[in-house]
Amino acid sequence: MSKVSYYTAEGLKKLRDELNQLKDIERPKASQAIAEARDKGDLSENAEYDAAKEAQGLLELRISKLEETLANARLIDESQLDTSKALIHSTVKIKNQTNGAEMTYKLVAQSEADLKTGKISVDSPIGKGLLGKSVGEIAEIQVPNGIMKFDVVEITRE
Repeated sequence: MSKVSYYTAEGLKKLRDELNQLKDIERPKASQAIAEARDKGDLSENAEYDAAKEAQGLLELRISKLEETLANARLIDESQLDTSKALIHSTVKIKNQTNGAEMTYKLVAQSEADLKTGKISVDSPIGKGLLGKSVGEIAEIQVPNGIMKFDVVEITRE
């Protein structure tokens, strides 16, 4: 059984757009490539045909995974969330107790995670460690080289 994931309206729209792109544009291109390769003759020694079939298989796998993700996706009603705790779609400002470095992360579903833009997955070690914390609490997060301690400085919602 697949795990339910929670998305913003924007995240859900991105997933649907990608699925539509794959189904409506990429799938016909893959079929066309197979047809062109088939027309070139003997299939037993046709590397172009084999490559086109493999590309189609990978495309169908991606489409299948996206459909499964969308089937288990739930839209979050952010007005119903507790704003005093770090939950999914919270923006959390933390301070490393060891070196004093401050970081700000937005907690998102795994498929929306993008460290470059400050979005981390709630399934990541830091994401899991921050879930449910309030301002002023200390998040002790297990990392490969020990335990890191972070002060929760601020929690906001956009």
